[in-house]
Amino acid sequence: MTKYDVSALGELLIDFTQSGLSSQGNPLFEANPGGAPCNVLAMLEKLGRKTNFIGKVGDDAFGGQLEAALKETGISTEGLVKDKDVHTTLALVAKLPNGDRDFSFYRKPGADMMLTADEVKTELIENAKIFHFGTLSLTDEPVKSATHKAVETAEKAGCVLSFDPNLREPLWNSLDEAHEQVEWGLNHCHVLKISDNEVVWFTGKQDYEEGMQAILKAHPGIVLADLSMGADGSRSYYHGTRAAEVPAFLQEGTIETTGAGDTFCANILNGVLEYGLENLDEKKIEGMLTFANAAASLVTTRKGALRVMPSREEVEAFIASRS
Repeated sequence: MTKYDVSALGELLIDFTQSGLSSQGNPLFEANPGGAPCNVLAMLEKLGRKTNFIGKVGDDAFGGQLEAALKETGISTEGLVKDKDVHTTLALVAKLPNGDRDFSFYRKPGADMMLTADEVKTELIENAKIFHFGTLSLTDEPVKSATHKAVETAEKAGCVLSFDPNLREPLWNSLDEAHEQVEWGLNHCHVLKISDNEVVWFTGKQDYEEGMQAILKAHPGIVLADLSMGADGSRSYYHGTRAAEVPAFLQEGTIETTGAGDTFCANILNGVLEYGLENLDEKKIEGMLTFANAAASLVTTRKGALRVMPSREEVEAFIASRS
């Protein structure tokens, strides 16, 4: 019997998000708990799922803050390791005039990079239905080897594997290396969450449909692929065929987009848990996309992500208010 619905490995860090100016006109930054894998798990916990996180933070004040945030949200910390020598990874997230984000990372090295293969508690993966990972744990050793071990464990255990490229260009020595690692991830997943800009970058095709078809043709192991397109909504592909497209829930209260893609991803995984990966149809997928888009829209009206994920009731009420 499985103990967890979703196990995830990757980065857990502090997102310093800009929150106004001081009396002297200097930018003020708020220390929000973050990291894509844990954002995904936090949303799943809100939906009543049982989750655990595998990763490393520094044995410092920020590491303590992050551990407390996981416990507060209900995410199991059985797989969390603390590094006495390397500090917790930090990211400064500045908002650009067009509403997008600019990331500056303090990670040379950061504690999330230092997780070793030996520190991966494989039972946390073997006892999960879904294993989720991204590429930030593929940028450097030793966490790259830890990720490989975790993915191999998940495959042997018969888990559904979920992958989000989550491209952060400043963290790669070269984009060629990033491309290689995204390719590796695509070869080891059943569920893919990918953004429009990542499709264009990875395939070189400006047309999203052409790009997605190229990815799916080259990686037939992907059963469900979900494309997030920001203000243009989202699309889903099932067994290589476009299954549904749903518009975004746009609203004037948007503050920032941090965590929106992770929220979207979590709700797709919740749908997979609810229906089963091989029991989907157009109506179910459309419902999953609608719920995922709505939840992501709500998160854009809040600062941070991990601690402010919406409840099922909030999402349902929001959808009802727009229908």
